[in-house]
Amino acid sequence: MIEKNFDIPFVAAMALREKQIQQNYRPIIAVHKWFARRPGTLFRSLLLSEFTEGPLRERYFVANNLKGIRVADPFMGGGTPLVEANRLGCEIIGYDINPMAYWIVRQEIEHLDLQAYRDAASKLMFGLQQRIGPLYRTRCLICGIADAHAKYFLWVKIRQCKECDKDFDLFPGYLLSEDRRHPKNVFICPGCGELNEATDRQKPGKCHSCSSRFSLSGPAKRNHCNCPHCGVTNSYPDSQAGPPRHRMFAIEYFCPQCKSAHRGRFFKKPDKDDLAKLGEAEDMRAKIKATFVPKDRIPPGDETDRLHRWGYRYYREMFNTRQLLGLELSCQAIAAVKDERVRNALATNLSDLLRYQNMICRYDTMALKSLDIFSIHGFPVGLVQCESNLLGITNGSPGTVVGSGGWVNIVGKYAKAKAYCDEPFEVQCKGKKEIQVPVVGEWIGDMRNGSRETEKRRVTLKCNSATDPNIAPASLDAVLTDPPYFGNVQYAELMDFCYVWLRQLVGPTTAAFQSPSTRNENELTGNKTMDRGLPHFTEGLSKVFSRMATALKPGSPLAFTYHHNTLEAYFPVAVSILDAGLTCSASIPCPAEMGASIHISGTGSSVVDTIFVCRSHGKIPGRWIVNSVEGIAGLVREDLSSLRLGNVTPTRGDIKCLIFGHLIRMAIWKLRKSWDRTKSIEHRFSAVANQVKKLGGLEAIEQRLGHNFLNAPRVQNAIAREGEVMYRTRQNEISF
Repeated sequence: MIEKNFDIPFVAAMALREKQIQQNYRPIIAVHKWFARRPGTLFRSLLLSEFTEGPLRERYFVANNLKGIRVADPFMGGGTPLVEANRLGCEIIGYDINPMAYWIVRQEIEHLDLQAYRDAASKLMFGLQQRIGPLYRTRCLICGIADAHAKYFLWVKIRQCKECDKDFDLFPGYLLSEDRRHPKNVFICPGCGELNEATDRQKPGKCHSCSSRFSLSGPAKRNHCNCPHCGVTNSYPDSQAGPPRHRMFAIEYFCPQCKSAHRGRFFKKPDKDDLAKLGEAEDMRAKIKATFVPKDRIPPGDETDRLHRWGYRYYREMFNTRQLLGLELSCQAIAAVKDERVRNALATNLSDLLRYQNMICRYDTMALKSLDIFSIHGFPVGLVQCESNLLGITNGSPGTVVGSGGWVNIVGKYAKAKAYCDEPFEVQCKGKKEIQVPVVGEWIGDMRNGSRETEKRRVTLKCNSATDPNIAPASLDAVLTDPPYFGNVQYAELMDFCYVWLRQLVGPTTAAFQSPSTRNENELTGNKTMDRGLPHFTEGLSKVFSRMATALKPGSPLAFTYHHNTLEAYFPVAVSILDAGLTCSASIPCPAEMGASIHISGTGSSVVDTIFVCRSHGKIPGRWIVNSVEGIAGLVREDLSSLRLGNVTPTRGDIKCLIFGHLIRMAIWKLRKSWDRTKSIEHRFSAVANQVKKLGGLEAIEQRLGHNFLNAPRVQNAIAREGEVMYRTRQNEISF
């Protein structure tokens, strides 16, 4: 059972490493972008802890077969619990009301003829190269060849002055490249637009072309910019002026002929041929019949309102002419593919490609790469945007690519993901070395072709709510899930950006794609626009947990991950578990986010989840039942010790989440016998809050932790320590 067999230090170490470079540990996540994916390491460990015997670390790196075990996930999202269960041979059942989640998990698990896919992808890319390849070429400033590869086109927003009617640039700063991955700093001249290199970033000097003095900061600040022609102050954005206009001001390119003798990157100011190609793209687009470019309006929303403030009203307005041309031609080629599974795979590729092929992407001046539209889980409209090469760039040898955001990149990742399905592996660390360990005998898919008859597995995926699933009572061996974290990410608003395109390609043959949007009034996230708060979240979570509890075999686990920065956001969890007639038998810590993520690094957010394990009855270690502040503080100290043995350095935010987990677990334990689910939401919330208060509350436990809390880092970082990992057992159990 999980309560006995789960090895916190071992899993923490594995999960932490996986989250640093998740695609190296779980290539399957490259099928398509999804948000806040939990580590596959964690769910593999939960399954093995529950259904196999012996130390987890001995079972983890060898093949296991859990045929006959039925596992459900009522909030499948990116599919991690289901993928791990399917890989172990379980029968899986997944639900999600978001059509994109349903589609992504389906593509992850469906068997794919990899050679047929590669052939079709090669044909697609060759056709695009023939038709629009020249639009992504530029003249090298060093050797003069005209067909160097344009890697990134950089654009700045422009504004028409309200006084003199002249256009001017909205530069927030003039630094194009830092001197980290390029030998020198690269500046844009505010006078003539030429690119200049400078050794001293703070004192960059003057332009070699027009002698204008360089500056780190630009004229556009705090939504205001002075017109350089007449001096009048203009504000931005202007929602009534339509979508923003842009001017191409720089290109990062790649010249294979010069690369061996050249240090750093290649940058240039666009020449007349580069600018002329924009006109060529416009002419080409006018001559083709656009069948697949979506005509959908952008609806109001917590995230999409940012787009409205910038004047965007239709999704197609978020792309420039060259991007729309390339995407339309890509769609036409995909629609012509006869093999349905291959066609669906390429359609999924196009949907994922959209993240980089839009005019919301930004350019990272340190890493010198494109930041995709979802890099901070929102729609961050900047003043400088980055257009990636649609085709992608190969660097001689097969599999070696330059830059990001092109077809070559997406196809390569997808092929690797599906190859992993056929031959999954784990990554084992020995000292400072990471070694891939093939797990022969395990595989991911609804079927597998081998030397003998085709093997098939039962996979049931449904694009609807799990509140009323057709699952027989007492038929599930486990429910594993990563439920929505209240108010965290507006999944539907973001995924509509991809969905409106994918729906054009696969909607006619996919029942789940009949709705014009992925948005659903029953989605369990906080949303001001849709007037969804904690009561809505609680009611929905309670219905799902209650339905899953009925479907579970007596004593089988419902285990899920959760973390939030506020204690009140845990009250729905307690209410839902109690409403379902379950007891929380364990609250286990595990790293689940990457400290270096753009939206986490340098903040007080937690990267450690609590895994809540819930059952109708069973046994629990006696020492986990405590009645005092000191008792809870003692359990938190044990968790901290286990995490540190797993190379995790918990921050204050992490410690708070550990405390929340134990407070909620103990509140459930205290309330389970007297709980009345017929009471109002307010009454049930109040009951949980009062019980948490009786247990001492957050501040009292923080104070009792003393130096364990005060000496913890205040913010997240990406540093992991190496060290010896121990295994711990637990005894003296209490039945419930």
